[in-house]
Amino acid sequence: MQVSIETTSGLERKMTVGVPAERIENEISERLIKASKTVRMDGFRKGKVPLNVVKQRYGAGIRQEVVGEVVRSCFFEAVTQEKLTPASQPAIEPKIDEPGQDLEFIATFEVLPEFDLADLSAIEISKPVAEVKEEDVDDMINALRKQHAAWTEVDRPVALGDEANIDYTGVKDGEEFEGGKAEGYPLELGAGKAVPGFEEGIAGMSKGEEKVIPVTFPENYHAEELRGAAVEFTIKLNEVKEAVLPEVADEFFAMFGLEAGGEEAFRSAVRQNMERDLKNAIEGKVKSRVMEQLYRSHSDLEAPLAQVANEVTNLKQQMANKLAGGGESQFDPALLPDDMFVEQAKRRAVVGLVVNEIVQSNEMDVDGQKVRARIEEMASTYEQSSEVVNYYYNSPELLKGVEANVLQDQVVELVLSAAKVTEEAVGYQQAIVPDPEQVAAEG
Repeated sequence: MQVSIETTSGLERKMTVGVPAERIENEISERLIKASKTVRMDGFRKGKVPLNVVKQRYGAGIRQEVVGEVVRSCFFEAVTQEKLTPASQPAIEPKIDEPGQDLEFIATFEVLPEFDLADLSAIEISKPVAEVKEEDVDDMINALRKQHAAWTEVDRPVALGDEANIDYTGVKDGEEFEGGKAEGYPLELGAGKAVPGFEEGIAGMSKGEEKVIPVTFPENYHAEELRGAAVEFTIKLNEVKEAVLPEVADEFFAMFGLEAGGEEAFRSAVRQNMERDLKNAIEGKVKSRVMEQLYRSHSDLEAPLAQVANEVTNLKQQMANKLAGGGESQFDPALLPDDMFVEQAKRRAVVGLVVNEIVQSNEMDVDGQKVRARIEEMASTYEQSSEVVNYYYNSPELLKGVEANVLQDQVVELVLSAAKVTEEAVGYQQAIVPDPEQVAAEG
């Protein structure tokens, strides 16, 4: 087998491979002989069909099959011989493919870049340190009460925290715009779900009152035609409702599955959940900060286009899932433009290369005990936790995902052991809010 390699651009390689005709013809002959022993043809007993007849009938198909298999095996033999690590599936172009002649094909593909890891000891990481205080538990209980509030109609001007039932019509440059009109729309004032200034403009209105509210859409608004646009909404207030919070009593506790123990048991359960969320949030923040620093210290690294394209696909799917709202409705990721995700995809691809290099250079293997602990932790929120654990271990794809996350966490631990880590005391609410970089990385 003869191999020659040409660097076309960046990480792309064009490899020409020559395969002796003898290798092809020998394999074809073996398969024809094997086929002649089993093939059934009219006028011949099974296993007695002449070889030339079998060749005439099936030779072309067998040759095509053999050539395909030889090309695949020779490609991997060639990259192993040349010590190349493909980053993508090759594009195969036959150059010479004639019976009796040496086979020659061209494989075009990308390779993984070769690079030196940056000095991990130069990385600086700020690690949040926080605890769940009694006032944090109080705030959480109040938040839970608001989530289970009953809305009661009241006869007074609407205020922040109330639910306003409204009709509205929006105009831009004197014309109504798509999505700018609704009737009987319930809106909780102060929830921050509307365009800035919209909810504040409604506050103070009384039932039956109409009002024109000028607002300006944010520059990053999802609808391009409304980004930064100054519009006017004509609002009519139909109804005002205020939230009536449930009493902190047994009936309220029962909503969360606590039938005994009273307020003390409820506060304890709330605290446990908050402490678990806090632990996960801090770990997520630290992990995000480590990955960001790994990217910054290797930002000049060129990622293979195939890996970037794969990350674009993943990010588009994540966005489509969010737009679908987690329901049965589907949103086609193909409707989302690639340009929206390319830069983020490049960062993720670079970080993936760096993490993989850390794993390889340190000969790291995934810790099976940590995988088990991770699965058991996830399963602990279900009643039949043992069944959930078994489900993960019987699902190769799910298990592979957990193992990948655990291995990535092991990389984070290794980086932290080498990096300069400073602790930053923060409050509970500050600790659980993701960093902007973390939000971006999670799509």
